[in-house]
Amino acid sequence: MPLPLSGKTPWPPVQLEIPHADMDMWRAWYSGNTDHLAAVYGGPANYRSNAVARQFFDVDKRRAAGGDELRMFWGQETAPGQQAAKLHIPLGGDIAETSANLLWADVPQVTVDADSTDAATARSTTAQIGRYLDDRGHAKLREGSELAAGLSNVYLRVVWDVTLRPRPWLDVIAPDAVVPEWRWGALAAATVWRELTPVKDAAEVWRLLECHTPGVIEYGVYKGDVSTLGMRMELVDHPDSEYLAARTDSQGRQATGVPRLLITHLPNVLPNRVWEGVPGTAPLGRSDFAGVEPMMDALDESWTSWMRDLRLGKARLLLPQSMLDTTGPGAGSSFNLEKEVQVTLNMLDEGSKDAITEVQFKIRVEEHERTCKALRLQILSSAGYSAQGFGEAGTIAATATEVVARKEESLTTRGTKILYQRPALIELLTTMMMVDVKHCGATDVDPAAELTASWPQAVQPDQEATARALSLFDSAGAISTFMKVKLREPSWDDTEVMKEVQRIREDKAGAVPAGDPFNTAAVGPDVPNDSAETGGGGPEAGADEGQDEELVGGGSQDKALAA
Repeated sequence: MPLPLSGKTPWPPVQLEIPHADMDMWRAWYSGNTDHLAAVYGGPANYRSNAVARQFFDVDKRRAAGGDELRMFWGQETAPGQQAAKLHIPLGGDIAETSANLLWADVPQVTVDADSTDAATARSTTAQIGRYLDDRGHAKLREGSELAAGLSNVYLRVVWDVTLRPRPWLDVIAPDAVVPEWRWGALAAATVWRELTPVKDAAEVWRLLECHTPGVIEYGVYKGDVSTLGMRMELVDHPDSEYLAARTDSQGRQATGVPRLLITHLPNVLPNRVWEGVPGTAPLGRSDFAGVEPMMDALDESWTSWMRDLRLGKARLLLPQSMLDTTGPGAGSSFNLEKEVQVTLNMLDEGSKDAITEVQFKIRVEEHERTCKALRLQILSSAGYSAQGFGEAGTIAATATEVVARKEESLTTRGTKILYQRPALIELLTTMMMVDVKHCGATDVDPAAELTASWPQAVQPDQEATARALSLFDSAGAISTFMKVKLREPSWDDTEVMKEVQRIREDKAGAVPAGDPFNTAAVGPDVPNDSAETGGGGPEAGADEGQDEELVGGGSQDKALAA
C-alpha cells in the first residue's frame, strides 16, 4: 500500500465514506454532544444528504434518519420563536464505559508457554510483559476497548522513544483516522492520517499520512482542501512534520527493524452486519449502538416530554384586566400577589370572565417513567447487557450466584468480546517485545515465545459457598487436597498449588489428632514404645498419670518392691 500520488485524490477514500459516517453518528451518541446529534440527524454533517454517498449505498433506508423513511427526534428543528429544550440521556457513553469496565477492570494474566523457551527466559519474559501491562498500559488498553465498544473498532499502535520512556508503549488511534488494507480478513497494511494546522492560508488543509507495512513506515505531507488530498510536499515544508526528515530517507521511509506491522486492529465484536455490501468493511467491528439508535432517540424524546410536562405544569393565575392596579397613563398595570384582601367588583355576573382562574396541567409522571424504563431496558438488552449493571435492580447485597444470574447477559457479552481482545493483546505484546529488543535494549526477552492470556473472573465466587462445597466433597471422599486448593484459588498455577498442598501436609503432620491426647499416633515402627512392651505409661508419662498411680498403687517405688 504505497502513499497516494499528488492530485485530486478524494480523502478520506470514497469506499470508507459510509463506515466513517456511521462512526460519526455513533461518536455523537458516545460523546453525548447534543449539537453533534442534531448535526448528524438533520444538519450538513448528515451523510444521507450526500448524493454520492446515497448513490453508493442507497439500499440502507432503515437508517436514513435525515429523509422521509424514519422520523428522528434529533432531526427535528426547533419551532420559530421557541427555546430549544431537547434533553439527552448519555446511555451510549454508559454502555461503552460498562463494556470497558467488564473487560479491563483487572489486568489479565499473561504467561509464557513452558515448551516455547527455557525456564529462565520464560521468567524474565513474563516479568517484562508485566512491565508493559503497568498502569499506563492497562489504562491504554481499557481506553481502546471503550472506543471500540462505541465506534465499532479501534487501532493500537506500538511506539517508542527512549528519551521519554525506557520501554515501548501503546497509542490508541480512532478508527476513522486509519485507512486499512485487508488480506484474508487480516490487517496487511494501514495508513494513519491526521490534519495539521494551516501554514499560511486557512482554506488550505494539510495532512500527514504514515503508511505502515511490515518493517517500513512511509511518511508523506499533503496540501489540499477539505475533500481532496492535494499535492505531496516535503516533510520539512510543515513545522509539525519537520522532525521526521532527520530519521527518514529521501523517499520519506523509515525502517522499523521489526518484520511485522506496528499497528494492531481491535474489533468490538463480529460478524459485521452493519455495512453489508460495502467492500473492505467485513473485518471492521460492530458497535454496541448498532440498531438501537432509534430507541436511544425515543428515550431522549420521552425524557424531554417528561421535563416539558414539569415545565408546563407550573401553577399559573389568569387575572382579568379590571383587577390590575393602574400606575398611571402609559406606565402599565400590576397586581400584588401578596395582597390578602381584594374588593369585589360590582358586576352583573361576578363568576364570569372577571374572576381569578388557576391553571395547572397534569404532570404525567407514571406514564413517562414507565415509558423511559421500558425503552432503557430494551436498549440495554439489545446491546447485550443486563440492567443490573446500570442500577436498574438496586444495590441490595447478593451472593455471587445471584449476581451471576442477574448479570448473565453482560457476562455473556464479556465472554464474546474476550474472544477478540485476547488475540489482539497477544499480538500487541509480541510486537512490543520485538521493538523492546531492537530499539530499547531489552535483554533476556524472547519475542518468539508463545503467550497465553487469561482474564480473571468478572464475579468473584462467594468464599462461604466455596467452603461449603469443598466440605461436602471432602466428606464424600470425592476430592483431593490439590483440587481443594485449586478450587479455592483458581488463579494459581500448578506450582503455586503444589506449594500450598505441601504446606497443608506439613501442618497436618505436626498436629495432634483429635481423640489422641498422648500423641500415640506419632509413634512409628522405628520409635521405641515403652508402654507397648511393659504395659506402663513409658518414661514420658504425663503428670496426671503419675499422680493417679501414686494414689492408687502407693507410688512407683512400692510397685518396684512388689515386683
